[in-house]
Amino acid sequence: MSVIRVDNTDKTEFDRALEELRGYFSVLSQNKGRPATYSLLTYGCQLNESDSEKLAGMLAEMGLVKSEDSGELAPADVVVMNTCSVRENADRHLFGNLGVFKNFCRKGETSVIAVCGCMMKVPENVEKIRRSYPYVNLVFDPQQLHRFPILLRDALDIGKQSVSVCGEDYIAEDSYFPIERQRRFRALVPIMYGCNNFCTYCIVPYARGRERSRSFGEIMKELEDLASKGYREVMLLGQNVNSYGKGNEDGKTFADILDEASKIKEFSRIRFMSSHPKDLSDRVIDIMADRPNVEKHLHLALQSGSDDVLKRMNRPYTAEGYMKIADYFRSRVEGGSLTTDIIVGFPGETEEDFVKTLEICSRAAFDAAFTFQYSIRPGTKAAEFPDQIPSDVVTERFGRLTKLTNSLSEASCKRLVGQKKEVLIEGISKAGGGVYSGRTISNHLVNFTVPDEIRNSGSFCEDSLEGRLCEVDIQYARPYSVDGVMERFTDGK
Repeated sequence: MSVIRVDNTDKTEFDRALEELRGYFSVLSQNKGRPATYSLLTYGCQLNESDSEKLAGMLAEMGLVKSEDSGELAPADVVVMNTCSVRENADRHLFGNLGVFKNFCRKGETSVIAVCGCMMKVPENVEKIRRSYPYVNLVFDPQQLHRFPILLRDALDIGKQSVSVCGEDYIAEDSYFPIERQRRFRALVPIMYGCNNFCTYCIVPYARGRERSRSFGEIMKELEDLASKGYREVMLLGQNVNSYGKGNEDGKTFADILDEASKIKEFSRIRFMSSHPKDLSDRVIDIMADRPNVEKHLHLALQSGSDDVLKRMNRPYTAEGYMKIADYFRSRVEGGSLTTDIIVGFPGETEEDFVKTLEICSRAAFDAAFTFQYSIRPGTKAAEFPDQIPSDVVTERFGRLTKLTNSLSEASCKRLVGQKKEVLIEGISKAGGGVYSGRTISNHLVNFTVPDEIRNSGSFCEDSLEGRLCEVDIQYARPYSVDGVMERFTDGK
């Protein structure tokens, strides 16, 4: 499988397609007597969220405006569904939603439907759309995001369903795309795409393709541009950011990106996701420890505490090797938080294997854990493994694991009580009632109130709180968050 770098020749056709679509949707707007609208449904990981920001940018360039109708399944003239193949029941979610949009099409409330994302790399899903959902105009895979306007224009020209799922891996720099960022203070910045690890339970290498890294210079140019536009936080993204640079000629590594990004003084927080234990270097942890604007939070997937299970998962490290990394992180990063992913009930997992997972969780004292019951993903090697674990056994083990990880998470939150922590404000809390939320440099979620003396001061403006830094007195711990009272702004504004 080859990797193709997208150049300015491709951009010319990209821009031409955008111009033609502007004309198409201008006519639609005239016929409707209002601006043509779009709805963008995003499922899955933050890389999917980043892809959707680019899709939103392209849709806006086509002359479409975001639908103001609330709800995931509200009608719009153009509907784009960006799918995920990792989560269980993702196919039911997609096909159930497509059934709803069929009614919108019949009523003339929706004119165009496009489906993209990782699920479109599963042949069975594509064939089902061909057979049962002929009103879908366009199907394409994640590697062809940069061709979306071209593919959509061509699908509308031929007037029937178009399916474009390729066998090549592309890489287009983010400067290629118009991007409609969803947050005023945080920017998602992919630094690489794809995965070479082929964990036996995971569809990602098949859906996202092989590892391919963006240009170091282009990444730094994008970061400098974001800083100049007032973004206070960036999230560096990749299926495995620590393998960045493999195959690039300049020899730059992920540690080099983190090092240079930390020198951009406008950034209050630099975060990254995701890390693989086999590639994480001590230098990355040292940078996390030494640079004040690099988040003191490491998300490092364990998946299992059993070496036998890890081997069957094709995870090339041992439980003790994982703990060596965890111990180094704890020793170097003061006040840092360590979070993880764990799968319960992988084929062949014995009670002894599971107990080893519990033991490693206790030793690592994870600040939070994302726990999953193993589910078969078609197209993966593990789907064909013998010794699939009965569902009742998986459920019982899952209950024991979550009881432990929940207690560890609550203990992590309790350790913050009585401390004053700097918080990057994200906005109004979901709790409402004059409560705001944000995160510490260790990624702990903080819900806080604002005293009247601060609220009534000249420095307080609710409309411009996102991205500001403040000090919060932590007073109460919940299982997954803490509560407190704001004491002052710390960003000098």
